[in-house]
Amino acid sequence: MIPVASRASTIEYAIRDVVVPATKLEAEGHQIIKLNIGDPIAYPGLPTPPHMVQAYIEGLAQGNNGYSPSYGLPELRNAISKDEASKGWDCTNDDVYVCHGVTEALQIIFAATLEEGTKVLAPGPHYPPYMAYPQMYGASTIEYALKSDDGWAIDLDDIESKMDDDVRLLVVINPNNPTGNVAGADEIDKLLHIAKKWPNCMIVADEIYDGLDFSGNQVSVASRSIDVPVFSLNGVSKVYYAPGWRIGYLAIHDPTNVLVNVRDGIERLLRSRLCASTPAQLGYLAGLNGDRSWMDEHTSKVKARRQLCLDRISEIDGLEVEAPGGAFYMFARLTDENWSKNDKEFVLKLLHEEHVLVVHGSGFSPEKGAGHIRIVYLADEATLHTAFDRISSFLQRHRLAKK
Repeated sequence: MIPVASRASTIEYAIRDVVVPATKLEAEGHQIIKLNIGDPIAYPGLPTPPHMVQAYIEGLAQGNNGYSPSYGLPELRNAISKDEASKGWDCTNDDVYVCHGVTEALQIIFAATLEEGTKVLAPGPHYPPYMAYPQMYGASTIEYALKSDDGWAIDLDDIESKMDDDVRLLVVINPNNPTGNVAGADEIDKLLHIAKKWPNCMIVADEIYDGLDFSGNQVSVASRSIDVPVFSLNGVSKVYYAPGWRIGYLAIHDPTNVLVNVRDGIERLLRSRLCASTPAQLGYLAGLNGDRSWMDEHTSKVKARRQLCLDRISEIDGLEVEAPGGAFYMFARLTDENWSKNDKEFVLKLLHEEHVLVVHGSGFSPEKGAGHIRIVYLADEATLHTAFDRISSFLQRHRLAKK
């Protein structure tokens, strides 16, 4: 038997791993209510804007199917730089690098900054690639706490206690996946103050959900930094409702000019993998340059579905949740003793018995996510009601069975 590389055999991605048993049930003829994946296109009433789709189609029709520049189409880099500058920092075209989504941007950053023995400090719970990818470069991910009893706010004291000379990247996901918490200016300023003490530390600001902030508190990390280098990550997937296009970007904010060598490494890596999808870049360009009033209707639907979930969870014995300030996730706590210690078992039994698919919180952090489930609240209202009816019945049935 030919051995597999250890870097591949240990990777887990809970969001998609739970799809495997769901697919088997579907093959047997069961209909599954899927509240597991943050793909807005998978739910009714939240389509990709037509003018963006049309720009993509026209790109194909006009033969724009060739390689584009490795750092992205110049006109798209220009539009992104203007969009980032509107958030409060001096972003230029040369600071922007277009990637195959934020996930590739992360891989590029990790490859350019991490080596054996270095560390990434990421929130716990967090989006799985922050744990999976650094190990490929000999680095390790250390979790800092989010306060589960305080709206999942950043635990700044915990960050301070875990910083050292080996921490290369301090990650902020804002709004957060999976908890939906939003860090405001005061939190970000304090985080930057901590990072400033460590000259080899850079900030990764994952802001892919920044247009889905319901708190009014979300700020660009780069806009707050005058002396700490920041990688701002964003793209077309969530706020522009086109995740399958796989177009994202990293924008470099280097206020004290310390990233010259890192930038060179990033550019070398980008050239070596050729380019991001050319017609998809044109679609994103149309989104950035076009009228954005369509976002209001999409956002109102998301907010209504968010409120429905909050109302339903408040009525269910065995579930509780801190109201999310942004994104489209709820990280609900399992309060029954049996499930609070077995969140993955809860997810699998709920799937098999009630045909509702959510994600176990321990998949986002074995320690800090345990005892929770992540619910994507983008389904239509009737589907959400059905899902919560089934979750409530499941909890009640097992509670009675235990007695």
